[in-house]
Amino acid sequence: MGIVKVRKDFQQARWNEPIIYEMSTPGVRGIIPPEPEAAIKAIAGDVIGRLPASIRRKTAPYLPEISQKHVLAHWLRLSQETMGSNIGNDISEGTCTMKYNPRVNEALIAEPDFAELHPYQDEDTVQGILEIYYKFEQFIKEISGLDKVTFQPGGGNHAVYTAASVVRAYWEAKGELDKRNEVITTIFSHPCDAATPATAGFKIITIYPDEKGIPDIEALKAAVSERTAAIFMTNPEDIGIYNPRVDEFVKIVHDVGGLCFYDQANANAFLGVARAKEAGFDMCHFNIHKTFGAPHGCSGPATGAFCCKAELAKYLPVPTVEFDGTKYYLDYDRPESIGKIRDFYGVAGVIVKAYAWTMMMGAEGLRTCADISVINNNYMEKKVLAIPGITSAFQGNGIKRQEQVRYSFEKLHADTGVGTDDVNARIVDYGIPSYWTSHHPWVIPEPMTLEPCETYSKDDIDEYVAVLKEISKEAYENPELVKTAPHRSASHRRNDEASLDDPEKWAVTWRAYVKKHLSKKKEMDSVS
Repeated sequence: MGIVKVRKDFQQARWNEPIIYEMSTPGVRGIIPPEPEAAIKAIAGDVIGRLPASIRRKTAPYLPEISQKHVLAHWLRLSQETMGSNIGNDISEGTCTMKYNPRVNEALIAEPDFAELHPYQDEDTVQGILEIYYKFEQFIKEISGLDKVTFQPGGGNHAVYTAASVVRAYWEAKGELDKRNEVITTIFSHPCDAATPATAGFKIITIYPDEKGIPDIEALKAAVSERTAAIFMTNPEDIGIYNPRVDEFVKIVHDVGGLCFYDQANANAFLGVARAKEAGFDMCHFNIHKTFGAPHGCSGPATGAFCCKAELAKYLPVPTVEFDGTKYYLDYDRPESIGKIRDFYGVAGVIVKAYAWTMMMGAEGLRTCADISVINNNYMEKKVLAIPGITSAFQGNGIKRQEQVRYSFEKLHADTGVGTDDVNARIVDYGIPSYWTSHHPWVIPEPMTLEPCETYSKDDIDEYVAVLKEISKEAYENPELVKTAPHRSASHRRNDEASLDDPEKWAVTWRAYVKKHLSKKKEMDSVS
């Protein structure tokens, strides 16, 4: 094994790089396209003049005006300030399955034969990608044990919303939607397991854990009734505890006629080990951009695989990918479908990468992936819990954690005043990306959630533990050093956490920023 070295001399590039719109100078051009040849003009005529007035721009698009050289310099400077998975030790992102994704697959989807495909092409011209969709569906059917799969959802939350929509369609078809209006979930399931059925119109009932951290089965028994439409639950939950009685939960819900949905966004610990089918679930989903070797979505390309039993397949969104023995095709003739849930079928690049990864791993490799993930996590848990000031959720309950653990800095905070936000601000000074704390509200105080997937080595884990140990030492000896971090990183602390809850302050685009902030500033300046 290699040498584990804490990067005490880490220094990230850090400067106040302007937004590219702020670098804009009127009249500057990055490229001036050549005028069309006279012969082409003669044939094409007045192209713009033939556009309907309703779709013609009244003004030119507001784009930054900047030279190629300065565009390149701008993005290079931004890249130097970025702490990504290819640079840092990304065990930090618990619940997200941040593993090393084969770069050969990135080259694969960059090939012109794939990259230049268009979703409006005739089916006869895209048989290859449809074949990959179809064959990958067969893999996911085997991994889940369920009968039908769609890759149409654009991510995990979208797949869970698809599940909520299928549940709604199922009860509507039975004429019981007015009565079956409750969905049960658990507090440590992903928040979308409550949010998406709520968005679909269901009342949400949340089950809290027992003294061991397992969802309270007696509370479930009290919650089910003739009003129960379904249960939506993650297992293991986000704190890393697997519910060994999950099949009993399913039976309790089935006994009152409800459906059961299994959130398996993070399936790394169960590939080739346990399936939704054997636990009795009617539906499940996977985040293809997590477990299956395609980079994590993080608002970027993602795919949620929604799986269901045969009796629910008729409600799947259109189209589905089918094979008639000679030709692959998109099936829109599904009268009981919930309809389209997005413009096009799935994110092709994610599916191709995941298909290639799964083919490379094979059945034996998938099981090995699960085994190593669990071994890594339990090794790391033992090392982390030996660090002063760190505990874990429901520590000592006798249940081995699976692929992740929710830790707590509650003791460190009580002893030193240094909390998880402080540690998170300090960890980047050692070249480690900031870690995932927990969903809000923090049920586990001062949380930290880590997930050492199968692609992390013992050295990676030991390095991460060594950094946490160093920060713990700093907190006990010099807490202000940690409280004033970061010192050597481009990241910073949010000055106003409350603004995240105020839509009036959000600005995720330059246009929104100008409208919400710059325009108000101009108004104030004029008043002054």
